[in-house]
Amino acid sequence: MNNFIKSHGLGNDYLVINSKKINFKLDKKKIIKICHRNYGVGADGILLLVNSKKADFGLKIYNPDGSEAEKSGNGLRIFSKYLFDYGHTKKKKFTIETKGGLVHSEVILKNRKVIKVRVGMGTASFESKKIPVKTKSKYSMQKNIKIKDKTFTYSSVNVGNPHCVIFLNKVSSEYALNYGKLIENHKLFPKRTNVQFAQILSRNKVKIEIWERGAGYTLASGSSSCGVVSVGYKLGLLNKKVEVIMPGGTLYIDIDDDYNLTMEGPVEEICNGNLSL
Repeated sequence: MNNFIKSHGLGNDYLVINSKKINFKLDKKKIIKICHRNYGVGADGILLLVNSKKADFGLKIYNPDGSEAEKSGNGLRIFSKYLFDYGHTKKKKFTIETKGGLVHSEVILKNRKVIKVRVGMGTASFESKKIPVKTKSKYSMQKNIKIKDKTFTYSSVNVGNPHCVIFLNKVSSEYALNYGKLIENHKLFPKRTNVQFAQILSRNKVKIEIWERGAGYTLASGSSSCGVVSVGYKLGLLNKKVEVIMPGGTLYIDIDDDYNLTMEGPVEEICNGNLSL
């Protein structure tokens, strides 16, 4: 009872918990405590296995601030590994229902354990009201936003969750650390937003720094990678197959003419244990 699995996808770590095997209510206060890196286990979020009437499995994703996320690319890879490695399924392909929509997952094995996961991340939407962005413009592409002493040109997209993408000639962690939180909570974004600072290296390669909504500075993010590739492809800056380089490592994103996205990347278990609550 109250057991957890801790895994990471390129340094972005989550705890996986089965809702049927805990004897406490996973409320905001407990989520914050469990995810705290001094007073809890420490994690970038919690992945909760729940029932689904639409898919093989249901998933609730919680940020370390206790808020619920619509979708997480790294979280989905970690969750998929857990489902296969811990015997919830013997199938290599299965579906997962998230708050941000239904996704298709395919696990890739080595020595009977999942080492990589390929996830269909859904379709990118650029309509301001669907992201959402508080503006009269139908699309929020290449618009200006002033933060402190800087004016950035941003483009917004929803890939199951909202993203604000800013292309720069050169990126560093300082941009995310200095401006990420302010952009996340800007009045333009009524549901807040994930933020990416991106540097085009070639038409098939991009480097990004990430500020994750509800989590802060993050080493890697699958949905952020999809957001950057979606905007880059729409603006004619990137091709259909893109290598996304982050501080935590690299993901591979495919996008088609209808803006359907597929992500592939590694996943690794760290430890397992029991929560003392």
